[in-house]
Amino acid sequence: MAQATLTITMPEQVWIQQLSTSYPDATFRVLAAVPGSNSGFALVRITGPDVAEVVDEMNDHAQITELTLAQWSENEATVHFETTQPLLLFSSKESGMPIELPVEITDGEATIEVTGSRERLAELAEQLERFGLKYRIEHVRERLHESQLLSERQLEVIAAAVEEGYYDTPRRCSLTELAEQLGIAKSTCSETLHRAEEAIIKRFVEDVPGLEDEQSLEEQLATS
Repeated sequence: MAQATLTITMPEQVWIQQLSTSYPDATFRVLAAVPGSNSGFALVRITGPDVAEVVDEMNDHAQITELTLAQWSENEATVHFETTQPLLLFSSKESGMPIELPVEITDGEATIEVTGSRERLAELAEQLERFGLKYRIEHVRERLHESQLLSERQLEVIAAAVEEGYYDTPRRCSLTELAEQLGIAKSTCSETLHRAEEAIIKRFVEDVPGLEDEQSLEEQLATS
């Protein structure tokens, strides 16, 4: 399974681009969404200094066919609405790639998280282009289940190292003592720990935003 983060630039003719760029201090947080045959339904929380104006313009926009105010305060509103231009939902539906919620849209851009096969990711990229959505890739990487990160033996040695205090400061257990506790050679213990630590550290670095070079989705899919 691959996990990707994409930043989507909405087309100028779409209501969310028009409103979010007219009110750049407003944040549209999509809490729930479902595509219909020719429209889409969503529950969105809007925050910012101009919430009342944003909701009024949504209510008057031709691409919003129904709007219900679910919650209201001075700088926040939650609305349920139907739109004829749910381009992200259509792209997700046509590609078979679900978009993880919530999704935040600010100043014409949406940041989305998706997880699926490489083939589905490539199909999502095609559908985004088909619906006129420009995107840039923030990162894409293989997402392993935690059980696939370490072998059973590596997990056993790491767990013992933690339990015996090998990673404490100061250490309560030396490498020699850990190896004796496990009944294995010191060199075997050291090598197993090193391989497990390598896998864990690389996974940690992958999870830190901004540490991967930006590439196009096609390039990353092709080279992974």
